[in-house]
Amino acid sequence: MYSERVSSLPPYLFAAIDEAKVAAIGRGVDVIDLGVGDPDQPTPSHIIESLCTAARDPSTHTYPSYVGLFEFREAASRWYRAHLNVELDPKTEVLTLIGSKEGVAHAPLAFLNPGDIALVPDPAYPVYRIATTFAGGVPYSLPLKSENRFLPDLTAIPEDVVRRARILFINYPNNPTSATADQSFYEGVVDFARENGIIVLSDNAYSEMTFDGYHAQSFLNAPGAMDIGIEFNSLSKTYNMTGWRIGFAVGNKEILNGIGEIKTNIDSGAFEAVQRAGITAMSGPQDCIDEMKKIYMERRDTLVSGLARIGIRITPPKATFYVWAPVPEGYTSIEFSKILLEKAGIVATPGIGFGEHGEGYLRFALTKTVERIQEAVERMEKLEL
Repeated sequence: MYSERVSSLPPYLFAAIDEAKVAAIGRGVDVIDLGVGDPDQPTPSHIIESLCTAARDPSTHTYPSYVGLFEFREAASRWYRAHLNVELDPKTEVLTLIGSKEGVAHAPLAFLNPGDIALVPDPAYPVYRIATTFAGGVPYSLPLKSENRFLPDLTAIPEDVVRRARILFINYPNNPTSATADQSFYEGVVDFARENGIIVLSDNAYSEMTFDGYHAQSFLNAPGAMDIGIEFNSLSKTYNMTGWRIGFAVGNKEILNGIGEIKTNIDSGAFEAVQRAGITAMSGPQDCIDEMKKIYMERRDTLVSGLARIGIRITPPKATFYVWAPVPEGYTSIEFSKILLEKAGIVATPGIGFGEHGEGYLRFALTKTVERIQEAVERMEKLEL
């Protein structure tokens, strides 16, 4: 019934986790869900009010622009200048997306021919690999190892793979590992991409989720990055707008045009009322970001200290709202995640779901209250491991 493309796909990680969670709830389990990274706090009220006003305006009820409202792209360019110190031309260097996931998924269709290679970090957000496969490309895994600070070793890629590679995905602050990257790493990426004619697709959706005085950089801060790459960003995590589906891509105008060509043949643009609310989010008060960072930092500290009490010691992450924790010795990531769900009612994502090099880890999302995280820790302390 289904195409080979669909039949060859593994179950989407978060859908499978949701099924297991629903089954546990059906058995009467009080589940603490630290699996999927969906903010539990509401969208700030001034953004909601902006949407309501825009939705009542009949002019927003028609087809929107394929590339997005110019005012939205202007707001995104101002936001990038203020938050990430990157200068952009809103006319040519910003593209509105129906959430950054949509842009990430469409990008390989624009740049890969069948058999071309996409360099994909491992572990990673599953869409990089899946989108490559949908486009007929071949994903080549770049191991992210703790000894390399979860950064890919571009010098270890075989020459024949480099010759066939057309795109490189990077993602810092990183999901799932919470790792961060500095300017020297991005400069090395630019040199590598320029030397080998590779397009860089940087996913920076967690740029504002940073702690302890750390400030994330943009890949586009590196000299020459605008010549060979683009960056995806999103309002989802920054402003608690995951369900709104609004984001943008910025950078090299030729690369953005390629994604735009795909989009014009697949979707009809983002709802204009949501774009207007996005303008309000990016142009209005930004104290809501600092408030969320404080909330996530308290949750992070609660979980990290709790894990240490059961023998799982990690350095508190400087960014994202994830904790990437090694599983106890003698367990696989799936085995330990099953134990947590079945014996403690805790949902955590097994690292293997993000790629083979994620084995040995679990990802905890800090998307529950401190009280619920404390309860999760207490449940884990009672387990006989």
